[in-house]
Amino acid sequence: MHIAIDARELRTSTGRYVERLLNYLQELDQTNQYSVLLKPEDVAGWRTKNEHFTAVPCPHKEFTFGEQIGFREQLDRLKPDLVHFGMVQQPVWYRGTVVTTIHDLTTVRFDNPAKNQLVFKLKQQVYKYVIKQAAKKSAAIITPTAYVKADVAKFTKIDPAKITVTLEAADPIADSATPLPDLQNRQFIMYVGRPTPHKNLPRLIEAYSLLRAQHPDLVMVLAGKKDSNYQRIEAGIPEKLKPHVIFTDFISDGQLRWLYENCQAYVFPSLSEGFGLPGLEAMTHGAPVVSSNATCLPEVYGEAAHYFDPLDVQAISDAINEVLTDENLRKTMVARGLQHVKEFSWQRMAEQTLEVYNRALTR
Repeated sequence: MHIAIDARELRTSTGRYVERLLNYLQELDQTNQYSVLLKPEDVAGWRTKNEHFTAVPCPHKEFTFGEQIGFREQLDRLKPDLVHFGMVQQPVWYRGTVVTTIHDLTTVRFDNPAKNQLVFKLKQQVYKYVIKQAAKKSAAIITPTAYVKADVAKFTKIDPAKITVTLEAADPIADSATPLPDLQNRQFIMYVGRPTPHKNLPRLIEAYSLLRAQHPDLVMVLAGKKDSNYQRIEAGIPEKLKPHVIFTDFISDGQLRWLYENCQAYVFPSLSEGFGLPGLEAMTHGAPVVSSNATCLPEVYGEAAHYFDPLDVQAISDAINEVLTDENLRKTMVARGLQHVKEFSWQRMAEQTLEVYNRALTR
């Protein structure tokens, strides 16, 4: 069979899923033929290790008329037996056999202040339409957690039996740990990721402010590219607190590994997630994880994280403080985390995805 995989997101921050899927599918499948649809600028940098996989330039940007018209025409010319869209965005009027991965419904429920609000609201309505149409026309839906499966089934009103959960995983960072000079020999808690509203960083900063009464030397590190949302958050921090909240801007993998390995706790205050990969990654490197109890996070982290209500600033502060002051709890969290991450496997995710393909192709 000829399978096309939409890998336009491969080199973005959300492309880890499709990158790992392609990596393991090349090891697993020596039978089917694959067209890997990449942004033209990504084609030269993508290397196949299986002759059945071919890179195909796809110049059609997500959420554009070009995607709806040009991408559909490109797929009609390719004539694949099945297309796997690794994200919701796709030509909604394409009528071939489709499998769609829906990672979460966060964009449906939360704004992004960094965007033009009129344009964002319009795109948000289009996004809702695309999700519902994709769910209905897809032969199968893949989600990363049971929470998202139930959420998608309710939102789109499709049969939950159509949805398969394929858990994702966290790989250890291969690069050598690279210290951040300003943080050496200092105690710090950390968060890494985007600063959009559902990440709940203003409440985390408030909780950190409360913590300083008991831990005056503790620093908080917010790691991630310093975009307009991060700049907005930084501007809102009280002047007396600003010297103690460090915005790293972009960091290398080696620096991220060093942060995980040296932090007092990795804190994940999110209000909404589809999987929560950073917390698993932190566990892989021996960081105790203090996490929100919202949406899918207890499902993913199990008993390997220490939880709080993300809407309660005092509860966030108390949960972090418990890990900082109770050495036995800290050691327990670290040991559980190192054991827990072994339950997740990108290879198993790829095997389950291939099974979804086979079922969809034999309908």
